[in-house]
Amino acid sequence: MSQVCDFRFELLAEDGATQARRGRLVTRRGTVDTPVFMPVGTQGTVKAMLPEDLLTAGAEIILANTYHLFLRPGHDLIRDLGGLHRFMHWQRPILTDSGGFQVFSLGQLRRISEDGVRFQSHLDGSHQLLTPELSIAVQEALGADIIMAFDECIPYPATREYVVDSTARSGRWARRCREARRQGDGAALFGIVQGGMYPDLRRQSAEELLAIGFEGYALGGLSVGEEAARMYEMMEVALPLLPVRRPRYVMGVGTPENLIEGVARGVDMFDCVMPTRNARNGTLFTSFGKISIKQARYLRDERPIDPACDCYVCQHYSRAYLRHLYQSNEILASMLNTRHNLHYYLNLMAGARAAIEAGCFEAYRREFYRQRETEAL
Repeated sequence: MSQVCDFRFELLAEDGATQARRGRLVTRRGTVDTPVFMPVGTQGTVKAMLPEDLLTAGAEIILANTYHLFLRPGHDLIRDLGGLHRFMHWQRPILTDSGGFQVFSLGQLRRISEDGVRFQSHLDGSHQLLTPELSIAVQEALGADIIMAFDECIPYPATREYVVDSTARSGRWARRCREARRQGDGAALFGIVQGGMYPDLRRQSAEELLAIGFEGYALGGLSVGEEAARMYEMMEVALPLLPVRRPRYVMGVGTPENLIEGVARGVDMFDCVMPTRNARNGTLFTSFGKISIKQARYLRDERPIDPACDCYVCQHYSRAYLRHLYQSNEILASMLNTRHNLHYYLNLMAGARAAIEAGCFEAYRREFYRQRETEAL
């Protein structure tokens, strides 16, 4: 049985031609309209963005990382200083991932057992043990509004034998996370469907999580190197198994195309480092595709990044200036590029929400692809 918490999901509209849904997350720190993209603030900050600028861009919820904040500065310190919201000056909802993805990406520096994962810190080499119970305790100390069950992010490719064992263990860990949850703190706990790229194992994982009971459900182990068609296949297998009246979250996804296709299949929540990481590397998202601002073609280009964009950056700065900042290794390059990319992602989701409400998401989807067939200017 789910524990009582200050969280609910309201389903407001459904698209007739696709599985797209328009909803609302109601949390103890405000509402979040879905489908939603959550900017990633790994270490208690969305890189190169002030919290006020995130609000201006339309962000309603952000993601922070359990693994990194556990190692530095430590969840006890953050709790003692009033929690992560106060620590980072962000009073809207925060979702924390469980730390599983980061731990399992350490490769030879970690060892999996039934207890949890022993690993060496990437900061100082110290030995640590992260268990389902500790992951929950860390997230509770941070004060997150949505917390994630501890699981193993299965790599791709992986043998069926490996995926069977890993998925079963993640299921047992999910039950331990549910049992470890403290009563009455108001946060929601989401379970994570695993199963690799095997449809029957995805179904098995989803059924096990449903038997445990969670406030929301996520699909993990996607966007780990598989082709997009395989990713969408796993969404189509797992999403219909999840409760209609619970939010559905696909973790670590992804490109603008991934978001549009995920929404069409019934996904409510997304996160990805792509808009912020690409911004710092000089890659900008536009209505007609991506551009690399470092290219010489923009040396004298007085136009904005995207003439169709109404963000602060496109209103005030030219491609030539942004190229100059990037080539000069100026901090402002990361700030402006990130602000534009996040605006693009958040605006894409705002458009999707409006289209679902109007009953024309399929037309919105077609127009998205039509614009991207236009040659980049």
